[in-house]
Amino acid sequence: MPTILHVDDWLIVAEKPAELLSVPGRGPEKADCARTRVQRTYPDALTVHRLDMSTSGLLLFARSKHVQHALSAEFEQGRVHKTYLADVWQPPVEDAGLIDLPLVNDWPNRPRQKVDHETGKPSQTRFQVLTRHAQAARVQLTPLTGRTHQLRVHLAALGHPILGDDLYAHDDALYMTSRLHLHATELIFRHPGTDAAVTYQSPCPFETP
Repeated sequence: MPTILHVDDWLIVAEKPAELLSVPGRGPEKADCARTRVQRTYPDALTVHRLDMSTSGLLLFARSKHVQHALSAEFEQGRVHKTYLADVWQPPVEDAGLIDLPLVNDWPNRPRQKVDHETGKPSQTRFQVLTRHAQAARVQLTPLTGRTHQLRVHLAALGHPILGDDLYAHDDALYMTSRLHLHATELIFRHPGTDAAVTYQSPCPFETP
């Protein structure tokens, strides 16, 4: 069961563990997911957004169709502030910056995505280096767009793949950790019931190697 951090009449905020789907996949073997588990206690829980299966952290559910539409629109229009923590291979030279690389489906290699300056959709990620280590760095990531695998592809394209990434990391970065070191640590948005700005946070469950 994902850890429930907040419940009210409008929404549910949960912590999804790594290696759990956000929503059901194809086939009975992929029926188990965060939404299904949350619905065992809160049958009215509806999906608002998703996290990659290997990513842990904050996941938001609505408790009515009306709230689901309202919150989904907030995500689509970029009005939800999302912050992630990641450990990456080798410290970046810059302390902070903007990654601006268009992304598109890499169809022959699904589910991978790739940078494509001709057909890719605009994709932007802000990063800030928090700590530096011999072979890795802890970075704070703020996606300004919401493309599939955006953070993972952007960091890999810079030469700093996220540790434990089985799709985009080279072997040295992949096997440095036992899981993907990417965690959705903060959500800030307007509450659909009160219109007040609310912040939910989840501490990072892994340490930089």
